[in-house]
Amino acid sequence: MKSNQELIKLTSKHVAQTYGRYPIGLVRGKGTAVWDASGKKYIDFVAGLAVDNLGHCPPTVVNAIRKQAGKLLHVSNLYHIEPQAQLAAELTHLSFADKFFFCNSGTEANEAAIKLARRWFDDNGFPNRYEIITMKNSFHGRTMASLSATAQKKYHSGFGPLLPGFKYIPFNSIQAVEKAITKKTCAVLVEPIQGEGGVNLANKVYFKTLRRLCDEKKIFLIFDEVQTGFGRTGPLFAYKRYGVKPDIITLAKALGGGIAIGAMGGTNRIMKSLVPGTHAATFGGNPLACAASLASLKAITKNDFLQKASSTGDYFLEQLNKLKGNFSIVREARGVGLMLALELHRPGTKVVTECMEEGFLINCIQPNILRFLPPLIITKKEIDLLIKTLSKIFIKMPQ
Repeated sequence: MKSNQELIKLTSKHVAQTYGRYPIGLVRGKGTAVWDASGKKYIDFVAGLAVDNLGHCPPTVVNAIRKQAGKLLHVSNLYHIEPQAQLAAELTHLSFADKFFFCNSGTEANEAAIKLARRWFDDNGFPNRYEIITMKNSFHGRTMASLSATAQKKYHSGFGPLLPGFKYIPFNSIQAVEKAITKKTCAVLVEPIQGEGGVNLANKVYFKTLRRLCDEKKIFLIFDEVQTGFGRTGPLFAYKRYGVKPDIITLAKALGGGIAIGAMGGTNRIMKSLVPGTHAATFGGNPLACAASLASLKAITKNDFLQKASSTGDYFLEQLNKLKGNFSIVREARGVGLMLALELHRPGTKVVTECMEEGFLINCIQPNILRFLPPLIITKKEIDLLIKTLSKIFIKMPQ
């Protein structure tokens, strides 16, 4: 494409208008930067919405894709697939899970977790235990079951009736969980940090108590780590930050290093309910996606990569808190690792647009919350440049 306008015109004519797109067309990426069709460079603090943890086109992942593409692109899951088995082995080594099911996205992973929780209780003589408790302001996807699990009304509009069997309660409230559990409950589904809901955090006591409560009531604890997984919050998985192990985990986004893949894992006791015919995905665990994921995992877990990323996140949060101290328009800076947010007293969409004009991509979730999900290779120098740009924007805004 020769220009942004040419690409915008082509998209508008032929692509379903399900996204509120910004008026630029991104055509190339390397490391922490992307370039639009006109050649303008942007430092990317969105990273494909927490997908590009290694940056754009990481050489190790690109090389793995090239090698696998020349060997085997796709075969059916009716046969054993070498990269898939290797990826499952690596994930089980790195997590609490004993087995993994592979799919293509986070919403598919959550659909699989919902089905598994219900199926297990049915298999074990409790067909009436099917309700799943989820948290207000959560986000678990847009397909029908994951949409029904998502406790944000704005995503539900026009798609009723939703699937029954979901109960919404406040996040970070053990009392609400205790009150919500009944003889019909089979699981609690929770994000360790609410991403789309506003980068909302709970405390360690909450998750430890939630784990104990699920054990006492003999129900499953499901962690949706689609956004928090693979070093985004510091450790490889966010559940390690809170010192608890869920029964089921869902993964996607950064797993593939930029290639679409999702995964759902659990202990042998639970996963035994997935037998031939209970669940499937044609492209789930395909050789290309698994080869990319193996390369991505190897890079993320190498040496002190995660420690450096966590330290960078601490620095970033410090700088965001300085903005809070300097500008009354900032209500709060929050987050962990490189999953951070600034909550403003005013709408944030204009800030996103002005940052884009200055060569920075950031994200606005909810009307007044700026979210930052940069590649984990982002540098302090690049963070300083963004902070300087935000300062320049905030100083012009009514305080």
